[in-house]
Amino acid sequence: MAPRKKSSNMVWVVKSKQPAKTTEPATEKKTSSVLSDSSLLSDSVSKLQVSSKEHTLSDWSLLPEELLCIISSKVEDCFDFIHARSVCRQWRSIFPFPSWILRTTYSLPSFDKFPRRGRGGFCTLEKFPLYLFRVRASDTLPSQFFVGGIGPDKSEELLSPIQCSVKMKIQGSNPTLLNIADCQIIPLGYMCRMVGYDPNSLATSYRGVAILPLNKEKGGGEFIVLIGYAHHILALRSTQMSWMRLDNTSRADCRDIVTFKGKFYAVFINGDVFAIDPYTLETTPLRPPEIAGCGRCNYLVPYGDEELYLVERIIVRNSVLSFTKLACRVSVLDEEVGEWVVVSDLGDRVLLIGQPGNSSGNSSCSAKELPDGCGVSGSSMLFINEIFDETYPYKYGVDTGNPEDDLNVWRCSRETRVTILNKSPMVALRMEHVEP
Repeated sequence: MAPRKKSSNMVWVVKSKQPAKTTEPATEKKTSSVLSDSSLLSDSVSKLQVSSKEHTLSDWSLLPEELLCIISSKVEDCFDFIHARSVCRQWRSIFPFPSWILRTTYSLPSFDKFPRRGRGGFCTLEKFPLYLFRVRASDTLPSQFFVGGIGPDKSEELLSPIQCSVKMKIQGSNPTLLNIADCQIIPLGYMCRMVGYDPNSLATSYRGVAILPLNKEKGGGEFIVLIGYAHHILALRSTQMSWMRLDNTSRADCRDIVTFKGKFYAVFINGDVFAIDPYTLETTPLRPPEIAGCGRCNYLVPYGDEELYLVERIIVRNSVLSFTKLACRVSVLDEEVGEWVVVSDLGDRVLLIGQPGNSSGNSSCSAKELPDGCGVSGSSMLFINEIFDETYPYKYGVDTGNPEDDLNVWRCSRETRVTILNKSPMVALRMEHVEP
């Protein structure tokens, strides 16, 4: 399920304990109450009207608590709460933290000794909302983007007014603060990760993890987790709290697991794709058609609850491997017939392939909210976690100048260069024009 989306001015900050949200005033009010609110607003405005000889800005921290409570009850956008909480300590005590953008953690039995039984060890699954941050310095190239979330902001305890900011750590430089007020922020859905586990480490490796609620209409908070580990797909139900091996899947290692419309979808390194029912754990093969003489590296990319895309990176056998020259085939799932349908157009959608840090899954967004010329446009794909630190957006039908290259595939469009500045815990990208 995608996070609540209200506006492009958003920020994510995590706090462990949150005050209860102020109850919205009733729609029917007494005349005296209306007059009281109007009088309060008038008095507050007069306090904020300062002479231009003394100040150029109004001091919003002077607003009385009664008026702040009225304003708080009318705010709906979760990130407007965050911006309001950045004004001063009094505002933070009035504006509750929006609970629906917090991380959710689950304490699970350890799986790293499966099928042997461990000695009561535990691991932590974390589910968190992901966002695309675009720095508003300019609507044209060069431009900067960040993909990730925000951890606990300890600066919220400061007594003085603060900015909404994120501490950014770029390799080879000191940590810097990114002012969220200067960013356009687009929600990308949810991702999962195992805390303390690294998919690229042999000692703590796992390949894909996802969680779905069970019997949601009945309440109770039941859930099921799937994880790819040690040549297996493992499943755990909250009612049993023990790992079991899932049968009837691929013999190959799992590459990733995503969720879409209440089901799990697992992709494997040999190209196999399986749909998995969370209640029965029955598996349905959804393998795409073979590509003659080629291998492939497959990625599953959900677009909310609307579409599930399969991106196949085509690797021609017995040829020199160059990541920037690889072609791609993109398909969308036809759920009724259980088949992949090849597409040449994504509409206004942008597929972001690759995960920040050690999280699982891929993401997507609409380019409608982004200005023209910023480096990200509709009907394109962007690999954001490449082995090398330079890449290009993928588009359909790119003419490479080589008459032997097929135009009916997706290739790098070398009009825009993408430099990957950082990969963990946040992905940092710089986009710039390529000189002809």
